[in-house]
Amino acid sequence: MKKSHLTLIAVVLLIFAIGFFLRIGSAYVTGTPVDEKSFVLDENNLPYMYELDSYYNYRLTNNYIEHGYMGDVIIDGREWDMHSYAPSGVPLDYPPLIVYLTAFIYKFINLFTNIPLLVVCFWISAFIAPLAGVVAYLFTRRLTNEDGAVVAGILTVLAPFYFIRTVSGWFDTDIFIILFPLLVVWIFWEATINESPKKALIFSATAGFIMFLFALAWNGWQYYFYLMTFFSILWVLECYIRGKPVKQFIKVFLTFIGVTLILLTVTTGFLSLLKLLYGPLEFVKLSGSQSPWAPWPDIYLSVNELAIPTIEGIISGVGFALFGGIFGLIWTLRILLSEKLKKTYLKSMNLFLYIFLVLWTLTGFLALFKGSRFIMIMIPPLAISTGIMVGLCVDYLDSLKNNKSPNKFLSIFRKNEYLTHILALVVILIVIIPSVANVMKTLEMPPGADDNLWDSLEWINYNTPNNTVVFSNWPAGHIITSIANRSVSLDGRMAYIETVQSRNLDNAYPYGVKSPTTAREYWIGRAFSTSDENLSAGIFRMLATSGDMTYLTLDEYTHNTTRTVEILNNILGLNKAAARDLMLNHYNLSQIQTEKVLSYSHPDNTTPYVIWTYTQMVDKGFWIFHFGDWNFEKNSGENYTYTFAGIQREGNLISSPTGLTIDLENGNATYKGQVPYCVIRSDRVNENKIYLNKSSNFCVIILFDESQMIVIDRRFENSLYTKLVLEGLNTTNFKSMYKNNSTAVWHCV
Repeated sequence: MKKSHLTLIAVVLLIFAIGFFLRIGSAYVTGTPVDEKSFVLDENNLPYMYELDSYYNYRLTNNYIEHGYMGDVIIDGREWDMHSYAPSGVPLDYPPLIVYLTAFIYKFINLFTNIPLLVVCFWISAFIAPLAGVVAYLFTRRLTNEDGAVVAGILTVLAPFYFIRTVSGWFDTDIFIILFPLLVVWIFWEATINESPKKALIFSATAGFIMFLFALAWNGWQYYFYLMTFFSILWVLECYIRGKPVKQFIKVFLTFIGVTLILLTVTTGFLSLLKLLYGPLEFVKLSGSQSPWAPWPDIYLSVNELAIPTIEGIISGVGFALFGGIFGLIWTLRILLSEKLKKTYLKSMNLFLYIFLVLWTLTGFLALFKGSRFIMIMIPPLAISTGIMVGLCVDYLDSLKNNKSPNKFLSIFRKNEYLTHILALVVILIVIIPSVANVMKTLEMPPGADDNLWDSLEWINYNTPNNTVVFSNWPAGHIITSIANRSVSLDGRMAYIETVQSRNLDNAYPYGVKSPTTAREYWIGRAFSTSDENLSAGIFRMLATSGDMTYLTLDEYTHNTTRTVEILNNILGLNKAAARDLMLNHYNLSQIQTEKVLSYSHPDNTTPYVIWTYTQMVDKGFWIFHFGDWNFEKNSGENYTYTFAGIQREGNLISSPTGLTIDLENGNATYKGQVPYCVIRSDRVNENKIYLNKSSNFCVIILFDESQMIVIDRRFENSLYTKLVLEGLNTTNFKSMYKNNSTAVWHCV
């Protein structure tokens, strides 16, 4: 075997090993104290998943293994997920590649041994994600020297935002988001430069096939499809204007498009093609100032990864490649503008690929306005560009060995043959070491669940009727459906925004954009934020039994969502007779309309439900109050006071780094120099409340068991959220069925 081949294999293994072994470090939960580690390890002695969305993919994979399709049932030839968006369920619309791949690996491994599916799901990211670095290396190797290519590969596998979302225990589609775009762009570029028309078409068809696989892997594949389509059309126009031959390029482009669309249509149906073509029009609508569900609150505002990132967030997410990549793009342009320099340093690089890398990078920057999640789009072009930059540095240093300059400094390089190699190594290490240091810090994150969460969800599974609906906040939805095996009203897919662009084309969505809807977040938030327990019980009963039907039906009569919300808030806490009287005599609905609404709001046969609370819900309190007390006339929520922090106790004195001071002996309390309206002390068994300042607008809650304090707006001092989530106390209407140190299951008595 040639030395060059051995080098290639060695580097590929090195890049894969770096990505793999650093990722499996998450299995050691290094950020958790040794005496607490067993608490965050499951029955397989592995950490619980780091991201709760992982349990959604686990559940779908388990379905596929058990009965051959990802959904729970098949209705009219369509797979439906009946665990999500209860009680109606939703047509399953999810890229299946992660499920197919995991199921195949699970089946294959279990031919030789007995490994639980959850274990396979835990480890799979560490095996797939490093492949992106290998592809980045092979791609960049075509453009620059070995050193630059190695840097591009390592920076790709260690890009902080990509790394954290692809460690072991993060079982999600992120493992494909860099791998497939790199493959598609690389092979498509090879097709454009290949001098053999036959080979060019083969390359193009291969790129189309990989784009099809990408469509099965991630809903955001359309970004890349339209990016490549838009750029190719511009390139054809530019070549035509300048009189350059474009016939072969057009063949390559049409082959790529044709293979992608044909495979997509044949395997997933004509609707997928319509969704792709219809997508840009709907994207424009979704990018407007109002959400498609207005005046219902936009739940997606509460998703951290959909918030516009800060400059610091972008830098920490991309890593060194952000600066190295931008500098590399500038330097590359300088080289390409000189024919002599191009032949010396970048023989394979052409203007087509350079402009595409620039456009790719700009697209990534623009996508950041849709959320930090799209940092992923920026990583590949910037990593490649950084690799080219390092390659140019190394080539330049290498050229100093043969310089004939009389300059004493430059003569050092002629006399010391290894000096350039040492400096080249220094350049590489300067680029790589910060990336390694960054990812080591990220491995200190805690798992997303623990024994208490798991035990309480298993209790629900074994002790509640199969048709029970579980209410909690949306981030916990996927682990509830997976482990408790019960339906939820709302989960991590929320209002299924991915399907909005095509609902008008799909008869499985009879209400179009109106259902699924973000209205669920309002009603669940309303139930938690009110102190009227009868209203809370009425809301939960309505959602568990009839889902969206009550407000969808009432909206047809009022033609005014604000009016609909007012009516429901006034009747859901009443008994059926009182609610009927109010709608007939106060809101002037007809008898038929009233009875129709009551059949959904106050059903005769109700679906059982439970409320599941856990300590991490404290993090979401602001959004529960923000959405639950939504102002429909203004189409906005209030920025209510809501802060939480740890506390320190020294004797009778309690303090927090946020400015809280409480003297337990005399009851005096201040927060940032102000005396609160009330102070609530709770140990999850008893409540002690004292009122201090009638003119103040906030209360302080002290949770001794959690060593935590929460500052809330005074209007929520007696809210269901305060009682169940923060204090963990039984109320008049809601009693605990099960409790442990950090979770509770509640039912309405």
